[in-house]
Amino acid sequence: MKKATVNKKDFIIEHAEEVLMINSKALNWDLVRLQDGHFHILHEGKSYQAEIVKSDLMTKTVSLKINNNRYTVELKDKFDLLLEKMGISNANTGKVNNIKAPMPGLIINLKVAEGDTVKAGDQLLILEAMKMENILKSPGDGVVKKIKVKKGDSVEKNQILIEF
Repeated sequence: MKKATVNKKDFIIEHAEEVLMINSKALNWDLVRLQDGHFHILHEGKSYQAEIVKSDLMTKTVSLKINNNRYTVELKDKFDLLLEKMGISNANTGKVNNIKAPMPGLIINLKVAEGDTVKAGDQLLILEAMKMENILKSPGDGVVKKIKVKKGDSVEKNQILIEF
């Protein structure tokens, strides 16, 4: 069982012997993939053009455009629903305390300064490791309290780089 929230309206999705059920009603549709991210849908005699505008695996959200109308879909699988039932549904959206180096490397560039307000996904710094540049992004919202490194510093794995 899965739950999809579309523009704040909930739908329960289940699979029963190759039949897709939405809110306990069989979905009778024909879906054809036209190209990457573009689909044609026939449902109850009506034709729809669908496009996946954006998908975010981290937050399990998808932005769709269907016949030029935009929809935001939030998906929850059985594990998300169980966590929600236990009262710990916001486990991955908690407060960020600090950013640690995921590997040893060299700080190439800092994208934030102390006192900056950042949102989830904002670029914080660039770490060069094994001749590759890695952009470290904020896992959540917060305010940069202290930057513990500067451009050109060598860092070790798990070293604290930025405090929130």
